[in-house]
Amino acid sequence: MPTPNEAPVTETEWMIQTAEGRLYAKSWAPDSAIAAPIILFHDSLGSVDLWRGFPQRLASETNRRVIAYDRLGFGRSDTHPGQLALDFVAAEARDAIPPLCGQLGVTEFVACGHSVGGGMAVETAARFPERCRALVTIAAQAFVEERTLAGIRAAKRDFQDPANVARLARYHGGKARWVLDAWTETWLSPAFADWTLDRALAAVRCPVLALHGDRDEYGSSTHPERIAAGRGAARLLPDTGHVPHRERETLVLDAIRSFLSGL
Repeated sequence: MPTPNEAPVTETEWMIQTAEGRLYAKSWAPDSAIAAPIILFHDSLGSVDLWRGFPQRLASETNRRVIAYDRLGFGRSDTHPGQLALDFVAAEARDAIPPLCGQLGVTEFVACGHSVGGGMAVETAARFPERCRALVTIAAQAFVEERTLAGIRAAKRDFQDPANVARLARYHGGKARWVLDAWTETWLSPAFADWTLDRALAAVRCPVLALHGDRDEYGSSTHPERIAAGRGAARLLPDTGHVPHRERETLVLDAIRSFLSGL
């Protein structure tokens, strides 16, 4: 239920047909929404459901339609046919966004992503400069940093506990092990070590807001600084880890609302 300061929103679900399989998508639309919708890109273990109440609040407080979807292989989307390609971050903008926008009737949008989803939002803004009106990243990585790899190695050890995999399966079902391996084995692969967002960032033409926690275990403040450099603002959130929209939800919502209202 919305708070007294939040407008009610209408929730709608879709299955989006792509060349490789169907994607589950959900939108939250305020009755009076008129500005470009916000597309949310989830993190490496994420899904629509793992955004929890954030999309609804974001829609209500920004008065914009918010669209979230499960990437192929995640959540309620179809099973991924194989392993993630090394260009999977850029490939998301190329392969998923056109059918998503086409089937949901989206022409212009704001790209907003968490963690690796932030990288996908960057790639989307770069690929569709005439359609992307703004870019927001939350705890995104711009390159492969040792701090990122150390965090992933620690998480991989934690997931040796079957109970942790079982918790992941609540959101991904039988795809949980694939989701976990797609994250850890891709990022820890020596072949992925030279990945960066530099080329995509050079092509971004819209205003940028890069949010990052000062205690983020998967990346230093170098990431938001690189993402925002010459393009917008980097904001370091105090006493915050890798999931700012859950740890500091109101602060994140306020920052995004203020950023978008100033466009």
